[in-house]
Amino acid sequence: MASNAFAFVPALLFLLMMLFSSTSKAQLSSTFYDKTCPNALSTIQTSIRAGISRERRMAASLIRLHFHDCFVKGCDGSILLNDTANNEREVIFNKNSARGYELIDNAKTEVEKICPGVVSCADILAVAARDASVAVSGPSWTVKLGRRDSTTPYPDVALSDLPRFTESLPELISRFEHKGLSERDMVALSGSHSIGQAQCFTFRDRIYNGGDIDAGFASTRRRGCPVSSGDSKLAPLELVTPNQLDNNYFKNLLQKKGLLQSDQVLFSGGSTDTIVSEYSRNPSTFLADFASAMVKMGDIEPLTGSAGQIRRICHAVN
Repeated sequence: MASNAFAFVPALLFLLMMLFSSTSKAQLSSTFYDKTCPNALSTIQTSIRAGISRERRMAASLIRLHFHDCFVKGCDGSILLNDTANNEREVIFNKNSARGYELIDNAKTEVEKICPGVVSCADILAVAARDASVAVSGPSWTVKLGRRDSTTPYPDVALSDLPRFTESLPELISRFEHKGLSERDMVALSGSHSIGQAQCFTFRDRIYNGGDIDAGFASTRRRGCPVSSGDSKLAPLELVTPNQLDNNYFKNLLQKKGLLQSDQVLFSGGSTDTIVSEYSRNPSTFLADFASAMVKMGDIEPLTGSAGQIRRICHAVN
């Protein structure tokens, strides 16, 4: 009898541990607001569409904003905070570069009108990224919801964790793997560079000193990016269809016409060459993988349950 009792203890402990694990880590769900704010997603969509219709480039900015949020301590809206001198917005990778904050603020204002204190800024940013993709002929996907908002920014983590435009392929692969994203996820997400623009300082060295670059492409880009001035001058990341999320980005890489070094290293004799080639031939495969990778990225370390808060305004804590 005693031996049976002792044998029962490990099983009981295991069940308790499983119960604690399931209750302490809430799961994201696409139906999270179905009862508490059923019109949340349509309200966000209307607001985001209006913003992108005023400036089409905002689609790229919103996708990038979600990316830069998720890569810094998870998808918790920390990049949106602007109520302290020490915030992620001022980090070199975001300052004068990350955009779309006001569109998220506007969407939050509209959602607060119908469901005050219910929908997090982190979720609004995740939905906005999906709606931005659809607005520029990219794929749609089912956004999982239930994130809560960070109460602090993480500028030091932003400096250490965000990818650099000068990084090698192994460095990029390692950086994405650290966030639970595969090589294929990384290449698919890089396809967001089929829209948007880059500042001159991010590609100057490549167009003047790069060896793995089409000569005609480099010459064209030099006309808009002087060798020693004009750091903030802009150039489209993809020339053929710069306002459409499609696979022309990958076709450009095959021709050595990637604008950033971190673009071209995806097709430079390394392990991701086959993925780039596949996406260049099969646009539907790219779009499906892009949607899947965006969902996977949106799962990075979300705050759920009672962690964090639901901010009343996105740029400041309650």
